[in-house]
Amino acid sequence: MPDSPVIHPTAIVEAGATIGDGSRIGPYCVVGPEATLGEGCQLISHVVVAGRTTIGVNARIFPFASVGHQPQDLKYRGELSTLTIGDNAIIREGVTLNPGTEGGGLTTSIGSNCAFLANSHVGHDCVVGDNVIFSNNVMLAGHCTVGNYAILGGGAAVIQFARVGPHAFVGGMSGLENDLIPYGMAIGNRAHLSGLNLVGLQRRGFSRDAIQDLRRAYRALFAEEGTLAERVADVADTYGEHPIVAEILAFIRQGGKRSLCIPRSGGET
Repeated sequence: MPDSPVIHPTAIVEAGATIGDGSRIGPYCVVGPEATLGEGCQLISHVVVAGRTTIGVNARIFPFASVGHQPQDLKYRGELSTLTIGDNAIIREGVTLNPGTEGGGLTTSIGSNCAFLANSHVGHDCVVGDNVIFSNNVMLAGHCTVGNYAILGGGAAVIQFARVGPHAFVGGMSGLENDLIPYGMAIGNRAHLSGLNLVGLQRRGFSRDAIQDLRRAYRALFAEEGTLAERVADVADTYGEHPIVAEILAFIRQGGKRSLCIPRSGGET
């Protein structure tokens, strides 16, 4: 059986909070009355978990992280909103994770196995998938979506309502103003599509043939001839049964409130 929670005498765990077995609440932490922590969570010290926040098992949260406090949205009027974080989260020093608002569905959702390095931020009403990494000082504005296995480099900033596809990579110090396709790589201020996240594809075991097919589809999709709609149709005819290409096409067809991040003329493939 898991051990009972261990709570440091200087910590404040308010009545109503749920603390999972085996959890450790360190010095000077504050856990609010509507917060829920799963089994085996560790709040190192000086951590605040506020609001209607639910955190899965085995989270490690480091000093001065602010999890679940009121969102940084001037339209927020105290509506009851939530923040949900999956299992095995790593939340480093100074990270801020905000709940949702009425204007965005009242919830912010973060998947499992995510790492948020020092001073990174997830704004209100965001949806972040599983196995996502935010390097130091990453800024994710409200209403954004980040797919599974995406990585955002240090100091990257993502504008409101933008989408970052699964397995995508945003380079350090980049300012992303548009939607980044799955498996794509964006760099620069303002960021442009600079090719495919080939290193990420190789690390996650995609075959050489799958990557070569994806590169051919990418070149066709972002060629200079024709409209984007025409190129999407052509790529669907040629590569539509390729699961990775189909995922990219679905992302483009779904659309969003932002334009698509595209290569500079003559950009890398």
